[in-house]
Amino acid sequence: MTDQRAARAGAHGRRAVVIGGGLAGMLAAAALRGLVDDICVVERDELPGGPAPRRGLPQAGHVHLMWSGGVRAVETLLPGITARWLAAGARRIPVPTGMVGLSAQGWFRRWRHETHFLIACSRDLLDAVVRDQVLADRGVRVLQRTRVEGLVGTAAAVTGVRVRDGDGVERVLAADFVVDASGRGSRTPRFLQELGVGTVTGRTVDIGLVYASRLFRAPEGAGEFPVVNVQADPRSGRPGQGATILPIEHGRWLVTASGTRGGEPSGRAEEFEGFTRRLRHPLVGELISRLEPLGGVTVIRSTSNRRQYFERVADWPERFVVIGDAAGTFNPAYGHGMSVAAQSAAALREHVSADGVLAPRLARRVQRSVARRVSVAWDLAIGQDVFYPGVRGGAPSRKDRVLARYVDRLLKTSTGSFLVTKEFTEVTSLQMPLNTLVRPKVLLAAALGPHHPPLGGPPLTQGELAVLAAPAPRPQAQRPPAER
Repeated sequence: MTDQRAARAGAHGRRAVVIGGGLAGMLAAAALRGLVDDICVVERDELPGGPAPRRGLPQAGHVHLMWSGGVRAVETLLPGITARWLAAGARRIPVPTGMVGLSAQGWFRRWRHETHFLIACSRDLLDAVVRDQVLADRGVRVLQRTRVEGLVGTAAAVTGVRVRDGDGVERVLAADFVVDASGRGSRTPRFLQELGVGTVTGRTVDIGLVYASRLFRAPEGAGEFPVVNVQADPRSGRPGQGATILPIEHGRWLVTASGTRGGEPSGRAEEFEGFTRRLRHPLVGELISRLEPLGGVTVIRSTSNRRQYFERVADWPERFVVIGDAAGTFNPAYGHGMSVAAQSAAALREHVSADGVLAPRLARRVQRSVARRVSVAWDLAIGQDVFYPGVRGGAPSRKDRVLARYVDRLLKTSTGSFLVTKEFTEVTSLQMPLNTLVRPKVLLAAALGPHHPPLGGPPLTQGELAVLAAPAPRPQAQRPPAER
């Protein structure tokens, strides 16, 4: 977009308010930069000054993945962000080359050609790099330790927010545009009702997933070690259990184990390795068995799929949009939440750039664009999760069962077909819609099946096997990352 077009799209003296200073909120602020004069981010917590834990993000201690579909969206908002992540210690890991993964249908091959990629680092680091780049803009400011108590305006248009600061003082922040990026705990449905807007419908699908994570010192010589992932089988009739090893900054491995209702991991450190050894393959347990733990086990249980259908509200107000976890949350095992938030923020910028913040029905158009991004990740998650025993929120329909059989066929074919691997990861990395998987060439490939026989075990290289066989490293004094 040219500078002249940006000037036309914005308006002198215009103010935007973003509710929430997490990743989605910072990306929303980035999306509005240059299109309004003043952006105020309202955050109930105190934001850390670097890559450190944040009170309002209890899930930060678990594996987070930013898929290439999300990375490319962030790059449109914050050019150069990938280089900044890498300079801060993150890794760019090619897919499927840099992954050792066991799917429900067998081990994936590590084809020589990269189809997509992911950014591997701690959530604290990922957020901090984004936050630093956004807040370097003089047009963006943050009100910390401030809670939004309601929306201001009418059912026809939102004109600001009512806030309460840490001292209990209430005031109104007037705004020409408001974005709710406050996360899973968003109170927007209630706020809209208070304005007289119609009821927001939603759906929750809960498989009782529990996440348990622990940090380990990476073994000697493991600087380029792949992501390791042992997936659950949703249609086995048993609780789904899995685990992931994510190499992160400062020579550490973040290991997250997960289990659905009836097969949950515990928070006991002495049980962590044993749980990972009892998965469909013991690889994760074998890899961490001789490593030095860097702390205890962190557990989180707020992992249900939940969606709010804001796009279906007939009388949606002007100048108000909801993005991020406030619009939809997904089973974190699929790693799609951050990427969907990034794509939604990119959609926000695209619409505001074209029309300006005061354009009639702009908010409705943006909300429908957000819904399309949410729908892809939602359908991918629900299409698997409805099959777990004890699921709450909906049993699989006949359509679900037909689609599941096709997905199983695609997974089986992808273990021995580069073409299907490429097309499948186009979707799972959120770069293409689900209908990519019913293209004629994909249907034909699925019908023909894999070109290569199934792998008999994890596709580790000789160098990676040597890491497994190497002597356990000596424990070293470990300073917290914030002190480095």
